[in-house]
Amino acid sequence: MTRDQLMSLHTRRHFLKQSACGLGAIALAELLSADRAGAAAEASDPLQPRAPHFKAKAKNVIFLFMSGGPSQLDLFDPKPVLGKLHGEPIPDSYLASLDDVLIKNSARAMASPRVFHKYGACGTEFSDFLPHIGSCADELCMVRSMHTSTSNHDPGQLLMNCGTTMFGHPSMGSWVTYGLGSESRNLPGFVVLLSNSGMGVDAGAALWSNGFMPSSYRGVTFRGQGDPILHLSSPPGVSRATQRSRLTAIEDLNRLRQLDTGDAEIVSRIAAYELAYRMQMAAPELIDFSQESAATLEAYGVTGEPTRSFGSNCLLARRMVERGVRFVQLYHSTWDDHSHLNRHLKTNTEMIDQPAAALINDLKRRGLLDETLVVWGGEFGRTPMYEVRRSKGMDAEEAGRDHHPFAFTMLLAGGGIRGGQVVGRTDDIGYRIVEDPVGVHDLQATMLHCLGLDHTRLTFRHQGRDFRLTDVEGKVVEKLLA
Repeated sequence: MTRDQLMSLHTRRHFLKQSACGLGAIALAELLSADRAGAAAEASDPLQPRAPHFKAKAKNVIFLFMSGGPSQLDLFDPKPVLGKLHGEPIPDSYLASLDDVLIKNSARAMASPRVFHKYGACGTEFSDFLPHIGSCADELCMVRSMHTSTSNHDPGQLLMNCGTTMFGHPSMGSWVTYGLGSESRNLPGFVVLLSNSGMGVDAGAALWSNGFMPSSYRGVTFRGQGDPILHLSSPPGVSRATQRSRLTAIEDLNRLRQLDTGDAEIVSRIAAYELAYRMQMAAPELIDFSQESAATLEAYGVTGEPTRSFGSNCLLARRMVERGVRFVQLYHSTWDDHSHLNRHLKTNTEMIDQPAAALINDLKRRGLLDETLVVWGGEFGRTPMYEVRRSKGMDAEEAGRDHHPFAFTMLLAGGGIRGGQVVGRTDDIGYRIVEDPVGVHDLQATMLHCLGLDHTRLTFRHQGRDFRLTDVEGKVVEKLLA
């Protein structure tokens, strides 16, 4: 064979063909090395994705929590009978089983000044204060028969968010990320966003606490501008490489300490440092709305008041679930309207109505609503009578309603929920439930079911016993499900 014949055989194509196994082996070794490193990292990552108990309809949750107790009688549950009784004592037949003498002797019916309209093909009625949310009626399941066991804010909010009236227990977002992990590698699995109309959340950070679970499952509060999380940015002069070297050294020391003590919380601390490092790149991009269309920003109300704050949080929530965040909770406070109810309701609804509807419509348009469970509601409702303590001499504009745990309304939409329906019914004045009662633990069990989690199997052992979000109660409400 001549030299020219030999060279003709060794074309580039021939070389690659003949060397494929060798190059492939090199590439495979590199990939396996990366996989081993990834597997080692995931082994110490409490938020790595986990399979549900059964096939899930929803992958993510956005919970719009209206702190303070929105008035269901002025927003969702019209009662013409109250108009006929307005200003008169509540008939004894409605209060027969009530032990509170003050209410029995002082309760006067308070009609709603709101006008209700039917929306969508389903014809569900919404107040004229909620025209945008009303336009989503065919996507929404309205539960008019919610009830709770407490009428005070802190325990009521704790029960709705943590499954118990006591401080120190994990929140719903913690339970969900504990059960399913998170599909986001660069953002927390459980994020909290705050807005308000003048006052803060009553029970505060206890509502998104990890309780007795590892701290990896705690809700992380984000800000809508500036650093999404305070102190997330590196100090001036600290490069990315320097930051990486420092974290590696800290991780090595933490692992030595963990081997010495066996403290599982150190694993969470290592994971938190690593997540914070990745978030330094991901979080600023998350809150950058420059890639969103002008129409989207306008729909959410990001460009103007009074919708800017809550609208920004709703848009952030959508962007988070797009990036795999498992549980996003928006707290808007306060709806605790003991006086000037009509004025305060107008203030709050003008802030949240348009953005909440935009969130539902945007999720649907992007194909995300089928896998995202959206929930709207507070810890309890308001009474069908005037606020007893402040009713004497109070005119219509000053009037308010007291706390009411016996019957209130919540909305659900999206993953696993059958929209376009009303579940439950209250009596003629909205005081008690007369059909399909749904307790707080029932709601929680149903939400977990939509995520593919059996609420009786989702347990965490603490101090010698198994705890769960629904305690020893709760049943899945089949009527809510698609």
